[in-house]
Amino acid sequence: MGEGGGLVNVMGRLLVLGGGSQGGGKCLWCWYNKKGMILLKRFGPGLLVTAAFIGPGTITTASTAGANFGFALLWALLFSVIATWVLQEMAARLGLVTGEGLSQALRTTFESPLFNKLSVLLVVAAIGLGNAAYEAGNIAGAALGAASLTGLSAGLWSTVIGVLAGLLLLGGRYKLLENVLVLLVLVMSAVFVLTMLMVDVDFGALLKGLFVPSMPSASALTVIALIGTTVVPYNLFLHAAAVKEHWRDDVPLDTAISESRWDTGLSIGLGGLITLAVISTSAATFFQTGAEFSASSLASQLEPLLGSWASGCFAVGLLAAGLTSAITAPLAAAYAVCGALGWPLSFSDKRFRAVWMVVLLAGTVFAAVGTKPLAAIIFAQAANGFLLPIVAVFLLLVMNKADLLGSYRNGWRANLLGCAVVAVAAGLGIFKLIQVASLV
Repeated sequence: MGEGGGLVNVMGRLLVLGGGSQGGGKCLWCWYNKKGMILLKRFGPGLLVTAAFIGPGTITTASTAGANFGFALLWALLFSVIATWVLQEMAARLGLVTGEGLSQALRTTFESPLFNKLSVLLVVAAIGLGNAAYEAGNIAGAALGAASLTGLSAGLWSTVIGVLAGLLLLGGRYKLLENVLVLLVLVMSAVFVLTMLMVDVDFGALLKGLFVPSMPSASALTVIALIGTTVVPYNLFLHAAAVKEHWRDDVPLDTAISESRWDTGLSIGLGGLITLAVISTSAATFFQTGAEFSASSLASQLEPLLGSWASGCFAVGLLAAGLTSAITAPLAAAYAVCGALGWPLSFSDKRFRAVWMVVLLAGTVFAAVGTKPLAAIIFAQAANGFLLPIVAVFLLLVMNKADLLGSYRNGWRANLLGCAVVAVAAGLGIFKLIQVASLV
């Protein structure tokens, strides 16, 4: 089974906007009802990217940004949306032109043995270790929702959810929960957008936050986390693998690339709208209002629409998003790491199972021992933000190889935008490291 086909076929039905991490597959972008009507004609594998917007990490990170800084960090969201489109367009173009996933391209296209080894190390670090941190955020988010419903500790629920995800993966029965979990996440996302339309949003402050960058005191980690929860490094690997499953060889390449760009733009725009809604509802509820912002008060930002139902609905949605992500994140890591190392992409292979088990175990342990679930989730998103410039540099190197992409390699505009993304992301990371060093 090839990298793209295995990845898409096994994971594709897991996430239809379902939990912030990863996914993609046949039913994701060719969603038919029983009569065969296409309901999402304009959308394609770009919904893989949107899936990363709507997990517990995005909800908690965006809520934290709105509660602590109002609309001041919306410029980071705007940058993230633009950066996501730039990088995902490159990844999709790579998959369409070469028929390879990004991890496979990184392993085979560099002539220098040093670059080949570095590219493999990149995949293992960014997708393997990065997903372990991200998995901690997924499980912590699910545990936060479960704790809100039951009153039991989030640490205990982190262990329970980790064990449940492992049993579902081992038994191959995770698909039984798919439709219910995805529906709950979609409903919660729609609720945030509707609530934003109901609350008293200061649109002047919103526009200023979008187009006038500022860094309030103690906001650097939140900015990096916002970028990390939007521009998710492993989505670059998934998108490159998924596009060939949707646009088959009988579709002209130029047509496929054009349709892919539309699909990516629409999908990322949808994710950006939902994240904007979360920041807006949180800002209206908590920022400079005197209301306490904590894990237990997150749901109050939905009270304008749901009233007394807000707490329960929010908890169920967060649990669904987190559990879905907790199942799919280890699988994404296994496919990417095994693809980079040239190992079989099979559930029956011991090395494949070992990768997803390690990611799941690491995420469970970190989530279980953490006493502050919001902090754990923010840290996980920030880890993605720190990894982003490294992954983006390697992507740019691949996208400029004429022998691989021919006339479809990056032009100067794409390179300029890509370098700008790397510069801003790296600059923010360096700024945060300098801040940390100054406190030591």
